[in-house]
Amino acid sequence: MATIQVLRRRIRSIQGTAKICRAMEMIATAKLKRTQQQALAGRPYAEKIHQVIADLAVEPSVRGEIPPLLQKRAVKKIAVVHITTDRGLCGGLNANLNRVVAKFILEQSAPVILITIGRKGRAFAHSAGLHILAEFTGISDRVTVRETLPISRVVIESYGNGDVDLAYLAYPRFISTMVQKPTMEVLLPVEPAKLPAGQVGEYIYEPNPLAVLNELLPRFVEMQVYHAILELIAGEQSARMVAMRNASDNAEELIKELALTLNKVRQESITKEICDISGGTEALA
Repeated sequence: MATIQVLRRRIRSIQGTAKICRAMEMIATAKLKRTQQQALAGRPYAEKIHQVIADLAVEPSVRGEIPPLLQKRAVKKIAVVHITTDRGLCGGLNANLNRVVAKFILEQSAPVILITIGRKGRAFAHSAGLHILAEFTGISDRVTVRETLPISRVVIESYGNGDVDLAYLAYPRFISTMVQKPTMEVLLPVEPAKLPAGQVGEYIYEPNPLAVLNELLPRFVEMQVYHAILELIAGEQSARMVAMRNASDNAEELIKELALTLNKVRQESITKEICDISGGTEALA
């Protein structure tokens, strides 16, 4: 059985770990509301711009001249924008997304290249020996569209130049504080809306639908990437808060068990000393 000194040292160590976990939980809790509001506020805009582009793609004046970002080609190479966190200690958030991406890659007949965002995704790609087209780290939790523009440009240029024929977004979608769902969505090409035969769009675009579409397509890619990063940040803070709370609770339970063991060892030591004293007294008598 461990000695009293060893048990006391272990208890102090775990108490220090528990304090760190509680501090990280408080920080994540403080950031949680803001990041959730950002993610939820961006969803209507991201969904609406996707709807507008899908409607524009079926306009009669657009059908004859398809912009590069809408062109469907035989799939010879696939790109995945893999969005993970820079730091760990957020439960299974990154591991679950890595597992989904790995399964997707194994199911594809065409080669897959990754555009990694976050150190955890980069480490996963390197350990799996995957081809990385570009990697980005150091995204702040107060990210702006301007910070994400280089990521969007890599996707737009790769698809527009024909280097990739299909582009996906892989990110953890924020569902609730307890649930972050690993999600893979087609980023490019945009799927046109399906209208009944003979029906056309209900909107009038100036100067013309094709000009509006050419202007909106890059903005669409930028917004989808930006919104996916917002979803990641909200999910990261939620997952870290829950993980640190569980770690703190487990530390408290372990401290109680070690304190009980320490008391037993002390009692055994005292009892042994009393027995030794009593034996010595009897021997002297």
